[in-house]
Amino acid sequence: MSTPRKAQHREVARLDRVPLPVEAARIGVTGWQVTRTGARVVSKLGSRGSLQQKVVKQIPQAFADLGPTYVKFGQIIASSPGAFGEPLSREFRGLLDRVPPADSKAVHRLFQEELGDDPANLFKSFDEKPFASASIAQVHYATLHSGEEVVVKIQRPGIRRRVAADLQILKRGAQLVELAKMGRRLSAQDVVADFADNLAEELDFRLEAQSMDAWVAHMHASPLGSNIRVPQVYWDLTSERVLTMERITGVRIDDVAEIRKRGFDGTELVKALLFSVFEGGLRHGLFHGDLHAGNLYVDDDGKIVFFDFGIMGRIDPRTRWLLRELVYALLVKKDHAAAGKIVVLMGAVGTVKPEAQAAKDLEKFATPLTMTSLGDLSYAEIGKQLSALADAYDVKLPRELVLIGKQFLYVERYMKLLAPRWQMMNDPALTGYFANFMVEVSREHSDQLDAPGEKSGTDERSREEQTRTDEQTKTDPDA
Repeated sequence: MSTPRKAQHREVARLDRVPLPVEAARIGVTGWQVTRTGARVVSKLGSRGSLQQKVVKQIPQAFADLGPTYVKFGQIIASSPGAFGEPLSREFRGLLDRVPPADSKAVHRLFQEELGDDPANLFKSFDEKPFASASIAQVHYATLHSGEEVVVKIQRPGIRRRVAADLQILKRGAQLVELAKMGRRLSAQDVVADFADNLAEELDFRLEAQSMDAWVAHMHASPLGSNIRVPQVYWDLTSERVLTMERITGVRIDDVAEIRKRGFDGTELVKALLFSVFEGGLRHGLFHGDLHAGNLYVDDDGKIVFFDFGIMGRIDPRTRWLLRELVYALLVKKDHAAAGKIVVLMGAVGTVKPEAQAAKDLEKFATPLTMTSLGDLSYAEIGKQLSALADAYDVKLPRELVLIGKQFLYVERYMKLLAPRWQMMNDPALTGYFANFMVEVSREHSDQLDAPGEKSGTDERSREEQTRTDEQTKTDPDA
């Protein structure tokens, strides 16, 4: 069994900028695919159904034809019915793991370039037909010469140049989108910039393997991580574009009928998912950044298996501290005035209102989230209320909040599927976790308040914030 290699310093992945003619050619291809989609819609005008239904049915095929960058957007839509609506999400779910496979000859050339030999020699057996084919890579079954069954993740040949061109187009589009209020509020340029960084990182499988080792170590340090599993990496058969991992069988997280048939506890699965986001993001600053259903399986022991660590979210120490304080204020102290101050410290609020009014507005929004069963929550209504708050306070969400918020949109769907009647804040295991977690936040808070030289005023509050951040950096091994 191979021993994982521990990287001393995390590399920064980057995609080279493509020349303007290449970008122009990609724009032309994009326009052609949009035209083809329009032609398909026109050809269906005589059939039953509304025009909107006909358009929705054709868009996923256009995304698949445009390639990996657009497929990634399609995967976000597929896994976020709370944000995009169930009909649209349903149409996009075919993009989660059923993208057409790459040419087999190109795959063999990739093995020669990356590992120096043909897969027939590298493995005892290698299934030429991939069992899953997604936007960035496809995955094959294989058997090692030592007998272990593995899966081999292979990057799609030639995608780096196409992705780079698409991202340049998207960056230009984000600049235009931010001319509108909604685009500025959602930080469109920051979102695209992060999307670009994540895709660049996802195209280096060595970084993915390192993230797998680091992330699961964080999860297994807590009892709530006992239901979480990550495949073992075989480093001697792993490179920038090839990743060989332990083969784990299971059921997709959204296959509710099969999960219930096997007798697995949906509530425990939901708790493990929530724990992974809170523990990874708020305590360690490292969270799985692509929790669509194709990346989450339940194994034969009822554990959630996390696949595809190509996209990892990272939260810097300052933002991590502020987020922990925000959760503490909202869920433990129910101090909405304090929560409002923290949001201001994040730099998210453009229009500052009187403290009492802000606290009242935040309380009205936040209270139903902790008092209502998941199955009774109306995410459409929550979205409307959040949009109204954002308008009233001219909110521009920090980049990290947009990223971690996307993961909660993914998890929201699994919550309603697996545990619709579960009340999170009445669960002893999770409230115990939050109590211990928030004791740490409270201790940090008290330590800072007891520090000498504290004074009132905006300048002193800024210095206090910096002092807390510095202290967090000293005490946090992941900072």
